[in-house]
Amino acid sequence: MDFLSLTQSEPTIEDLDIQFNPDGWGPMASEKLDIFGDVPYTHFDKKDKLGRHADFVMASMSSYQQKSTYQQKRRDEYFQNNDFSFKHDTAEDNTFQLVDTAKTQSKNKFGAGRGQAQRQQQGNRNQNNQQNAGGRGASAGGNNRAGGGRGMAQAANKNGRQNNRRMDRKQDRVASLAVGAEWDMLEEFDLAQLLKLAANIPKVEELEVHGHLEQYDENFDKLTTRTAKQLKRVDNRFFCDVTTSEDPVLERMAVEQKGDVYATDAILAQLMAAPRSVYSWDIVIEKVPGAVFLDKRDNSTFDMLTVAETAHDPPSAGEDQDPINHPDKLSQEATMINQSFSQQVLMEVDGARKTYEPNPFVEDLEPGVEAASVAYKYRLFSLGSIKLVARCEVHCWTNKRDEEQLVSCHALHEWDSRLAGGVQWRQKIDAQRGAVLATELKNNSCRLARWTAQALLAGADQMKLGYVSRVNPTNPYEHAILATQFFKPKDFAMQINLSLNNVWGIVKMICELLMSKPDGKFVLMKDPNKAIVRLYSIPIDTFDEDEEADGDDDEDNDDDQDEDEE
Repeated sequence: MDFLSLTQSEPTIEDLDIQFNPDGWGPMASEKLDIFGDVPYTHFDKKDKLGRHADFVMASMSSYQQKSTYQQKRRDEYFQNNDFSFKHDTAEDNTFQLVDTAKTQSKNKFGAGRGQAQRQQQGNRNQNNQQNAGGRGASAGGNNRAGGGRGMAQAANKNGRQNNRRMDRKQDRVASLAVGAEWDMLEEFDLAQLLKLAANIPKVEELEVHGHLEQYDENFDKLTTRTAKQLKRVDNRFFCDVTTSEDPVLERMAVEQKGDVYATDAILAQLMAAPRSVYSWDIVIEKVPGAVFLDKRDNSTFDMLTVAETAHDPPSAGEDQDPINHPDKLSQEATMINQSFSQQVLMEVDGARKTYEPNPFVEDLEPGVEAASVAYKYRLFSLGSIKLVARCEVHCWTNKRDEEQLVSCHALHEWDSRLAGGVQWRQKIDAQRGAVLATELKNNSCRLARWTAQALLAGADQMKLGYVSRVNPTNPYEHAILATQFFKPKDFAMQINLSLNNVWGIVKMICELLMSKPDGKFVLMKDPNKAIVRLYSIPIDTFDEDEEADGDDDEDNDDDQDEDEE
């Protein structure tokens, strides 16, 4: 069959039934297409915008879900297509039947069972006994109602105290330093961003060691609540609190250009534990040609230990709070306990002292006062192209398996477990010491992170923790050592989820940020009420007036003492 015969057998264009639309394209509006039957149809123009074609769920949704915004509401009303909306067909719905597939529970054709009848009779007897209880039961009920009144009052008072504590937590905390009007904010970053930083653990070089160390007394490892020892206050020991720029050894190393950044272990530990901090803190930074010094302010509370900083219900500074449990008083108490504990756990025998280079901070000590057992280790950390020199501290040494190990000593402090929301140490510490430590990790996460960071910076082999409690919760001056526990710093860092790569990433980021700034004076401060750290550029003479005033006060005190002696 040829092509011509095929084309002749096919219908031509004239044979097709096509309606021509002279005003546009597509079917005409008046035309009825029988081939589509009862299919819903809506005329469409090219200029029209498409809405919802077949919306079966719109009618069942709430008005808020249907029209969440004003623009969406107008759009839905304008493009609503009633021809394609769902219509309920009753006739079609009647053709369906619901099949019940649930199992029917068979009934006992002989009535209630024997056990059920016995339970019903027993319930009736109990009800009759309660109704016939007589005056004794009535009087007991009256007492219960009276006691209930007292219980409700006690519960109301308890809730009131809890609400007051919540209101205290909502109160704005005081900043560690007032921001001056002439300060310029250079950088601002969230503490959560610091947790994303990471850097390799730096190489360490031991430069110098000064001071002396005494041996740890292992008898303190055998303490229990029955054999607890009274904590003795140490008044004849000198503890160094010299800042970075006033350290003569660091000044000499800066002249010799040993490093680029200089700091103390306390300052670096605060930066490493910054993501866990709640209270406000500040670090003064001075950049000179070739060196950056990280300092603490004079007469600041930087070296004071915080108490229950990360607790759910921290100590309140309200007027209804007991003065001995004020946050500032608790901080002083914890600092005193920590210093006294580090000197009491030492052996008082000859030949147990290790002496290094002379202590650079004991030139003008008063008669009867000696330097505390502390070794000051000056260490160089290589953070890529940045060299960091830090003064680190260890407190004693011990002999383990014929090997000398350096120990860093710190003390945890129980002030009032009822207010701190913790456990009673004297009841739990012997059998459940892990529960006590877990509570301290929750309430003092920042402080434990700082201690761990300081032990890692100093290269300590052991980290000794002491558990010190008040003899009486109402007496903040008498304490007892209940137990001790030691950890390896790296293992304890993993236990408290302190990443070494993260803490060094924080330090490296801060150092690189400061090295990129021009020479001048800066302040790095944490916001007292937000998890934010800000870097300010301040005038070069800021805080100099405070130092001069302190110097004048010292001179006046010296003159008064001379007059008294005369």
